[in-house]
Amino acid sequence: MTTGSVSPRRADTRRNHERILAVAAESLARTGEVSFNAIAKQAEVGVGTVYRHFPTPEALILAVYQREVRHIVDIVPVLLEKHAADEAFRVWVTDHLAHYMMTKKGLADALRRATASRGELPASAYEAMVGAVSTLLKANESAGTVRPDLDPLVVLRGLAGLLLLDPNGDWRGDAAGLAELLWHGMAR
Repeated sequence: MTTGSVSPRRADTRRNHERILAVAAESLARTGEVSFNAIAKQAEVGVGTVYRHFPTPEALILAVYQREVRHIVDIVPVLLEKHAADEAFRVWVTDHLAHYMMTKKGLADALRRATASRGELPASAYEAMVGAVSTLLKANESAGTVRPDLDPLVVLRGLAGLLLLDPNGDWRGDAAGLAELLWHGMAR
């Protein structure tokens, strides 16, 4: 019978994996580049460990992207616990989604290069984002703050306008303005 405990080696492997992803995310946000040697040094692992987890730069870039999307999606239930449904939507758009888009421009550029040969991003990340928007819409529909006929895909496409914000300008104010514009179109 197992107690559910994790062997120290597996726990160490998971910690290494997460450290590599965190360091790579910082590097991509800052420079848009991944250097396995630099990432290994900063993550305090051997370069072979980086290659063992991520055999190619493209694999590392896609893993960082999926990790970042997971963070954006996983915050939705937390926001719905802390805020009214309408405020949770606004906070998610301005403080999480827009912030991610403005601070991850290097990742976006690297992601475009990494997916050029494959042609598209992993479907699971897109589906997760649609799910996050759907969760926010359902909460707002239950609260009576939005129309019941909203399509999460359409709302997500409207939020894609965040990609056009200037990271060197007042992107927070612009993101709030876009969220408010969308909200007026969604409200009852």
